[in-house]
Amino acid sequence: MSLVALESTVFAHGLPRPLNLEVAFELERIVGEHGAEPHTIGIVDGRIVVGLSESGLRRLATEQSISKVSQRDIPVVVARKGMGATTVAATAWLAHRHGIEVVCTGGLGGVHRGDHFDVSNDLYVLASTPVTVVCSGAKAILDLRATREFLESLGVTVVGFGTSEFPAFYSSESGLPVDVRCDKITEVADVIKARQRVGLAKATLVVVPVPPEFEIPRSEIEPLVETAYEEAAARNIRASDLTPFLLSWISARSEGRSLTANRALLANNAAVAADLAVALER
Repeated sequence: MSLVALESTVFAHGLPRPLNLEVAFELERIVGEHGAEPHTIGIVDGRIVVGLSESGLRRLATEQSISKVSQRDIPVVVARKGMGATTVAATAWLAHRHGIEVVCTGGLGGVHRGDHFDVSNDLYVLASTPVTVVCSGAKAILDLRATREFLESLGVTVVGFGTSEFPAFYSSESGLPVDVRCDKITEVADVIKARQRVGLAKATLVVVPVPPEFEIPRSEIEPLVETAYEEAAARNIRASDLTPFLLSWISARSEGRSLTANRALLANNAAVAADLAVALER
């Protein structure tokens, strides 16, 4: 059976309630409809679960004090028997350990604006873990140029599915190139199989643009991002609280358009990830 690992932080921390649970179930349904088996990854009462049950999904989506778990946090949450939603980094690492090649998410973490020493662990895990991550580029709140350059420096192959540009999450255009464009799922699968054959111990990053009918042009979203950062600074919001605040603030100021785009790209990415997982099994 073709397997797809799904990140849990994307709904536990990235979407408002109760929409988050609805989206979590929707993504699993889409993966199943495209012929693959969904395995949403999380930590429940200190137990790593690769393939959350319905009750596990509900708990991560509704309970308070759900930890945002990157790779370094896994042993802490496990030792304390806590509840944790896994980031791209933790999801990719755990997926690889459990033999799952394809990981699906919305936006990748990356280099933060104004502080190029603040780099998401997502990028380092991609540089050392041979999996395939399907996403819509990096989150628009990040420094996309620096993130793209960092991926290049780390030696991570970036495949544009139906695009020649590294997507800017809410927008399809960034002005930044991918390493190779593929217009067919079978072409993407060929690149991944070649990486597996040559033994390259790095991820393949497959970037998929947001569906055009839900796209927000960068000329519209960029001013909102800049103002959101100014507001976060004024409130002294930082570290792990920063990203949820920025996304929530942008959603409110865009009258929900950013949230609608986020949901649409997540659904599209789930379909692409499932199609890819099926293609890799052929």
